[in-house]
Amino acid sequence: MTQEFDVIVIGAGAVGENVADRAVQGGLSVALVEAELVGGECSYWACMPSKALLRAGEVVHAAKTVDGAAQAVTGEIDVHAVLKRRNSFTSDWNDSGQVDWVRGAGIDLVRGHAVFTGVKELSVTGSDGSVSKLTARHAVVVSTGSTALLPDIPGLADAKPWTSREATSAQSIPERFTVIGGGVVACELATAYATLGSRVSVVSRGALLANQEPFAGEAVAESLRSLGVELHLGASPASVERRPDGVVVTTLDDGATLEADELLVATGRLPRTSDLGLETIGLEPGEWLRTDDTLLVLGADGKPLEGEWLYATGDVNHRALLTHQGKYQARAAGDVVAARAKGEPVDDAPWGRHVATADHDAVPQVTFTDPQVASVGLTAAAAEKAGHSIRVVDYEIGNVAGASVHTDGYKGTARAVVDEERKVLLGVTFVGPDVQELLHSATVAVVGEVPLSRLWHAVPSYPTISEVWLRLLETYGRDASA
Repeated sequence: MTQEFDVIVIGAGAVGENVADRAVQGGLSVALVEAELVGGECSYWACMPSKALLRAGEVVHAAKTVDGAAQAVTGEIDVHAVLKRRNSFTSDWNDSGQVDWVRGAGIDLVRGHAVFTGVKELSVTGSDGSVSKLTARHAVVVSTGSTALLPDIPGLADAKPWTSREATSAQSIPERFTVIGGGVVACELATAYATLGSRVSVVSRGALLANQEPFAGEAVAESLRSLGVELHLGASPASVERRPDGVVVTTLDDGATLEADELLVATGRLPRTSDLGLETIGLEPGEWLRTDDTLLVLGADGKPLEGEWLYATGDVNHRALLTHQGKYQARAAGDVVAARAKGEPVDDAPWGRHVATADHDAVPQVTFTDPQVASVGLTAAAAEKAGHSIRVVDYEIGNVAGASVHTDGYKGTARAVVDEERKVLLGVTFVGPDVQELLHSATVAVVGEVPLSRLWHAVPSYPTISEVWLRLLETYGRDASA
């Protein structure tokens, strides 16, 4: 028997859940298909467990940087308690709570692996081998996310390395830990494992956090070294071997060798599209699903598939591989699917209700290292490459009164990238303790294209770290009059 729904969403992670919820709120019937745990990567193997692993070390370090509080820190981090707390955030990898939410939202949950059998048609195979046939009246939305990339390094696959999944769900902390990669996942998990007692080595072909402003990666590198992390920057693994005693030996291209109990590979992501039967509908398996700004999937000709029925949200479309950005896309996609299904007007102009315009140049991101790195919009290098006429304004956050109260010897940097023609912000980066809470104000300024002349009237409270906004504007004004 074939079940028919207005919309079928493949993938019940945070993104797919939001697509389904918005479509149901728009008056449509929705089937949500999931082969693993409802809640997906973010809930069980990424955002939540990784931040839980980081938090204890962050709190202890914060206390140690305030005289009076520092004297109260007399013990070591309780690793067992940290792992137990992390497990609580994942509900011990039990998704019953999220299943209850899905059903309470009026969404039909179908357990199993979905494969396209035709236009708007899917076959779903359950864990028991049973097969369900599903048909969508209006749309299918692919929200299957991404998986870790394992680079082609001799011996790597046979060494059974960890990916972010194993690193965020481990029930014990290895004595020695090697990390391959220099991006967000690599830096966050190197920080977490170092604070939890591992002797960590990081191997990166380039600088850390290479897509951020250079001072961000430099600050994180300094912090990791202070935690005892051994950094091998500008180096690449030549081979990997797991010996019979379980030790993983990584040989670098300069001949140096690193021994560890576990090896984490954090070098990039691949789309989860290889086993969806995309060839059945004229798409290439294993490829990212390119979309327009309403999240309609584009074919090889750059146009939406005939009938405009297939959408992709979250990591799988490669627009911005961040949970919050995927949920933003989900809201737009769920709403536009409902509007098109009911013949209602579609607001697809830039910044309209039914588009994900912010994916292009206004993406906020926090790297939860210590110090944190919080950024939105374009870096100076990206802005110049895009052809903007810019001015870069830097300010040391530690010179702000609120920062000095917050942390003794506060070290941090703020950077604003200004479009000199329009006098608006193209990008903002903060590096320092607790700067993540400054980011949304920067995001509003960038997305809203708030003129600097008006931003001057947004008065920061005293004494808070937010006063750095005033100092950035003052510095810009002095530079302009010089």
